[in-house]
Amino acid sequence: MAGAIIENMSTKKLCIVGGILLVFQVIAFLVGGLIAPSPTTAVPYMSVKCIDVRKNHHKTKWLMPWGPNHCEKLKDFDEAVSRQIEANDIVFAVHIPLPSKEMSPWFQFMLFIIQLDIAFKMDNDLKENAEITLDVSLAYRDDVFDDWEEIAHAVEIRKLKCTFGSPKTLDSEGRHYDCDFLPFMEIGSVAHKYYLINIRLPVNERKGINVGIGEIKDIRLVGIHQNGGFTKVWFAMKTFLTPSILIIMVWYWRRITLMTRAPVLLEKVIFALGISMTFINVPVEWFSIGFDWTWMLLFGDIRQGIFYAMLLSFWIIFCGEHMMDQNERNRLSGYWKQVGPIAVGSFCLFIFDMCERGVQLKNPFYSIWTTEVGTELAMAFIIVAGICLCLYFLFLCFMVFQVFRNISGKQSSLPAMSKARRLHYEGLIFRFKFLMLITLACAAMTVIFFIVSQVTEGHWKWGDITIEVNSAFFTGIYGMWNLYVFALMFLYAPSHKNYGEDQSNGDLGVNSGEELQLTTTITHVDGPTEVYKLARKEAQE
Repeated sequence: MAGAIIENMSTKKLCIVGGILLVFQVIAFLVGGLIAPSPTTAVPYMSVKCIDVRKNHHKTKWLMPWGPNHCEKLKDFDEAVSRQIEANDIVFAVHIPLPSKEMSPWFQFMLFIIQLDIAFKMDNDLKENAEITLDVSLAYRDDVFDDWEEIAHAVEIRKLKCTFGSPKTLDSEGRHYDCDFLPFMEIGSVAHKYYLINIRLPVNERKGINVGIGEIKDIRLVGIHQNGGFTKVWFAMKTFLTPSILIIMVWYWRRITLMTRAPVLLEKVIFALGISMTFINVPVEWFSIGFDWTWMLLFGDIRQGIFYAMLLSFWIIFCGEHMMDQNERNRLSGYWKQVGPIAVGSFCLFIFDMCERGVQLKNPFYSIWTTEVGTELAMAFIIVAGICLCLYFLFLCFMVFQVFRNISGKQSSLPAMSKARRLHYEGLIFRFKFLMLITLACAAMTVIFFIVSQVTEGHWKWGDITIEVNSAFFTGIYGMWNLYVFALMFLYAPSHKNYGEDQSNGDLGVNSGEELQLTTTITHVDGPTEVYKLARKEAQE
C-alpha cells in the first residue's frame, strides 16, 4: 500500500522540507518589511473655489484650480457675498496630483474621501440628519496642453455626520463643526497622468436641495492610492509564485493519474485548491500598466473569494474524509451541511461587492453606504455572511474534535502490533496531527498579522532599520498560503514507496495474526493516505 509522501518520508527529510518552507516564509515577510514601501499613500487636497457664471456649467467648461488657464478664484465666501456671486456659480476644483507631479499606472487605484469645513452660524445652522447634494464631474488628460476628457458625471447625496462641541450661541459663531469623512470616489485603475474634479453644491430652496447644511467654508479631499514601489514588489512575487504552484500542481496530478485506482474526493479537492491558488497568482495585473482596466479591483475580489471559499471547503472535507465511515466517504454530497454555509456566505459577499464596486464601474462616485436602504442592504449581506462563517467554524471545530477522538480510539489497537509497525503508525498519526496544527497556525497568523497591521503606525523602527508592517503583512500572508498549498500537494501526492504486501513480513516484522488485524481495519480501503484508512470508522460502530 503506497500511501502519501508525508507518511513514507523519514523524519529527517520531513524536517528538511519544513525548514526550507520556513526559510521561504521568512523571506516572504522580509520582502515586504524591508524591500517594499508602504502599500498605500494618502495625499490631502484642498479644493479651490472658482467662479463660473455660465449656463449649463458642467457641459461647457472645466475649471482648473491653478496653471496657465486657471479659473477666477474666490478667497472666501465673504468675497462672494460682496460681489453678489450666487452659490450655484461657485465650483470647487481639485487637480490630481499636486503641482509638478504625475499619476502613474503603477498606482493601480484611486480612493477618495471628502470632508467639509462647516462653520456655525445662528441664521444658517446645520440641521439634524442634514443631507448634502454634490454635482460632481471627473475628467482626465495625459498632456498639460490637451483638452480635458470627461470620465464621469453624477449627482450624489451624502448624509452629514457632524458634532458641535460648544454651545450654539452668538459667541460660538465662526467655530467649525467636527464632521466625519464621507466616501467620495473610487477608480480601479490609474491609466492617465492628470485628473480634474469639479464639485458644485446646487441650491434649490423650493425643492429643499442643499438647505440647512450650515455655512460651508471649504471642501477637503484625501486621495489614497497604491505605492508604485509596492506594486512592483507585489507583481514580482506573483510572477515568481505562479510557475511554482503551476509546476507542483501538474506534478501532483500526474502522480495521481499514474495510480491504478481513480482519484478520491480528497485528492480532487487538493487539486482544486491548487487551481484556485494559481487563479490568484496569475499576474494579469501586468496588463493594467498598459490598459485602462477599471474592473481589476472587482476581479481581484472575486479571485480572492474563490480561493478562500475553496480553502474553507478543503478544511471541512479534509477532516470529514478522516472520520466518516465507508458508506459516507468520497462523496461531495455528504458535505452539503458544511459546504452550504460557505456557498451562501460567499454568494452574499459577491452580491455586496457587485452592488458596490460593480456599480462603480459606471459611476465611480457611487457608494452603497450613502443611503439608508443601501446601508441596510449592505449590512444584511454582511450579517448573513458572518452568520454563515460562524456556522462553518462550529461545524469545523466539531469535525476536528471528532477526527482526533476517532484517531485516539484507533490508537488502542497499536500496542498489539510489532514494534516496527507500531512506530510506523504512530509516526503517521503524529504527522497528521502536526498538519492540523500547522493549518491552525496559518489561520491564526493571518488573523494576528491583520490585527497588528491595523493597530500599529504602519512601520517599526529599530536603529537604522525600518520595517513596513503593512507591507510585510501582505507579502508574508500571501506567501504563507502559497507555501501551504505547495506543501499540501507535495506531501499528499502518492508515494512510490510501498508498505504492506511486499514488506509486511520483512522490514516491519508483521506476523500473520497482526496482518489479518490490519487487513480488516486498514488495507482493504483504497485512499490517498494510510491515516485516511486508519481513521475510518467501521460501519457497525
